[in-house]
Amino acid sequence: MADSDDKIHVAMFPWLAFGHMMPWLELAKLFAAKGHKISFISTPRNIDRLPKPPADVSSTLHFVKLPLPQVEGLPPDAEATIDLPANKVQYLKTALDKVQEPFAKVLESLNPDWIFYDFAQYWTGPIAAQLGIKSTYFSICIAAMVAFLGPPSPLIDGDDYRKKPEDFTIPPKWVSFQTTVAYKYYDIMNTFDCVEDDASGVNDLKRWGLCLQSCDFIAVRSSFEIEPEWLQVLETIHEKPVFPVGQLPPVEYELEEKNSDAWSSMKKWLDMQEKSSVVYVAFGSEAKPSQAQLTELALGLELSGLPFFWVLRTRRGITDTDLIELPPGFEERTKGQGVVCTTWAPQLMILAHESIAGFLTHSGWSSVVEALTFQKALILLTFYSDQGINARVLEEKKIGYSIPRNELDGSFTRDSVAESLRLVMVSEEGKMYRDKAKEMSGLFGDRDRQDKYVDNILIYLKSHRPVKKAKRFVF
Repeated sequence: MADSDDKIHVAMFPWLAFGHMMPWLELAKLFAAKGHKISFISTPRNIDRLPKPPADVSSTLHFVKLPLPQVEGLPPDAEATIDLPANKVQYLKTALDKVQEPFAKVLESLNPDWIFYDFAQYWTGPIAAQLGIKSTYFSICIAAMVAFLGPPSPLIDGDDYRKKPEDFTIPPKWVSFQTTVAYKYYDIMNTFDCVEDDASGVNDLKRWGLCLQSCDFIAVRSSFEIEPEWLQVLETIHEKPVFPVGQLPPVEYELEEKNSDAWSSMKKWLDMQEKSSVVYVAFGSEAKPSQAQLTELALGLELSGLPFFWVLRTRRGITDTDLIELPPGFEERTKGQGVVCTTWAPQLMILAHESIAGFLTHSGWSSVVEALTFQKALILLTFYSDQGINARVLEEKKIGYSIPRNELDGSFTRDSVAESLRLVMVSEEGKMYRDKAKEMSGLFGDRDRQDKYVDNILIYLKSHRPVKKAKRFVF
């Protein structure tokens, strides 16, 4: 615990997506466990859905509810991306932009030393500066992804030299070392809408650029052991301090009592499988396959002959009308081979189970960290956003294997699914991926290593805390 004179107060304001809020909460708990006061800001419904923090940080980690206004196009009670189909997330940003004034009042009242903020809240840095509060842009995307985007000015002004999707399929000009890390054409086509203005009037790249420009320093979910070269690129192009926060491996994975019956039946099936025989399939809280992708995935799993546990998300929120269905007869034919779960499932407990050998994942970094913490081999199938860059980093370091796909449209076949699963899970050729997962466990899941990253950031936060003067925010 920190000495009372040595404590700092950090406010944290993540983007309204559980894929962001969960790693942010992990970092918040690590700060709070060392005796520092944390004010975790989000909307009421999101805070109510977050897991309750452990008792040892209950006196230092506080949740601050910031109501979200109703805007046209945003369904009632939709406060996170998980509540919405992809085409409605723009209205969530519209609503978030309307909380600038109430947020400024909350921040003025909290009066923290530092505010950590996410990519969507591009207005946070200037508000904090006017209040005499230091600000940190915290990216849950890895250093390679942040570096790939480049310096802030082109992002803000829209004059990036990369104008066409093809321009993003090669490493950017500010990367001086040899690398294969770049988008595949199909990945950038699924992501390219981030350069276009949406209902909020501010595209994602501009938000990102403004955040990077206005913060006092950059924190990124990364580590020197995995991305030393990319962290150096970040410092060079941004000319401000860049701190890796570590990989943020999860700490608790106890099941809430209300879900114990659900886990009990899942565990019973997993317990009946041979050790290191099952492939776990899940694509995070937001990625949803198309109907064509779902059909090939299902038939590929069946064709592989491997036992599987598949957590399948068939819709994003109650307003998602684009429903997807498993091929006719699939569940009946695979009854003895696998399980398809379309409800809640405890990913950490599944990954921790000894029957699981591999993880077919969308390459979201939280899923990658969780899998490698538990020594599970990675089979990669990307959908959009940072997943393409994540997958290239994992491929380049021989940590994961991507299912072969059509380079233009990203389509894949049931045969490529089956062959990829068998390669990584059972073949001699794929043994290096199984061995690599065991080797990486020490880098991704080491609590002592993670603790040193947190201590390093806290030293900077304490030594650069602002000299407090009473200031009021004026809109």
